Amino acid sequence: MSLLEQRPSSLPRSRACEALGLSRTGTYARRRAPKRTAPSPQPRQLSPDEERAVLDLVNSERHQDASVRVIHASELNEGRMLASVSTIYRILRRHQQSRERRTQRPPQHHAVPRITARAPNEAWSWDITKLPTIQRGVYLNLYQVLDLFSRYPVAWMISRKENAALARHLFDQALSAHHIQPGTLVIHQDRGAPMIAHSYRDFLDAFGVRRSYSRPRVSNDNPYSEAHFKTLKYSPGYPGRFRDIDHARAWTAGFISEYKLRPHEGLAFYTPADVFEGRVETVHAQRQAALDAYYAEHPQRYPKGPPVASRPPTQVCINPEDGVTAAADTYIRDAEAGLYAHDAVITPEKMT
Repeated sequence: MSLLEQRPSSLPRSRACEALGLSRTGTYARRRAPKRTAPSPQPRQLSPDEERAVLDLVNSERHQDASVRVIHASELNEGRMLASVSTIYRILRRHQQSRERRTQRPPQHHAVPRITARAPNEAWSWDITKLPTIQRGVYLNLYQVLDLFSRYPVAWMISRKENAALARHLFDQALSAHHIQPGTLVIHQDRGAPMIAHSYRDFLDAFGVRRSYSRPRVSNDNPYSEAHFKTLKYSPGYPGRFRDIDHARAWTAGFISEYKLRPHEGLAFYTPADVFEGRVETVHAQRQAALDAYYAEHPQRYPKGPPVASRPPTQVCINPEDGVTAAADTYIRDAEAGLYAHDAVITPEKMT
């Protein structure tokens, strides 16, 4: 280090460090951090007695649930002031009382809804979606009820309003039209205002229908209704905006009629009407006969053997226990066995 200090003034430090094989940054004298000293008392700060008076005030029975700004304003209204708002916050922070001072609702824990249906009219899913009109900011409400097992639209309605009374009216007609017996059906929905209304819940309970709810902000808990709404709104003929409620009802009626007879990928391309109305065996026999005739004419095109017509899944699940698509799993298993189960089995878990 002494050589660096004795170098000629014309020789840069970097050149000298390079000649000596030193790092330039390591040749500077290290500065010692100044010793910390105790903070000097502030002449404007509150005295211990004044601070205690502030704590007694904010923790008094009158103000224990009020915010700091409300306390400060209330004291000013009565001609008193112990400290500024920022000073009160500073005192509370020093005594670890600056968090929310009022009683808060504890975190809510909602059970994962689990539903398994193996026949039509064992489980329904419903939701409400908005249909925009040509008038800016004006929307119509489409109420849609699906049968989970077959994806068959069992009921629908379009209204200008969204409330529990309309939901009760819709389900009153749907339950009667499909002759639902008490204790045989579970209805799954999200937690929208019409779904959690006491009048709607009491109506279903009186009818003997079990209720299942999605978890808050978990759209995947109601996948079939959400997927149906996407199919509807991404339909090639979807107008985007409707002129009025009559236009919306007319278009939706046509879409629903066509949807019931459209081959559905989730049903092995059987139609919802085939599965809901019990025509699976008839359609399967027709498909198998066509495949057998084609195989007899062109056996060389099937090196693995005769083709077998597929069948719809034997069960449809919401949040299956194993975390995979139980419908696909049972479809493969039952297709290999050549079975088509149509037993009535529902396993809802922790319905609320």
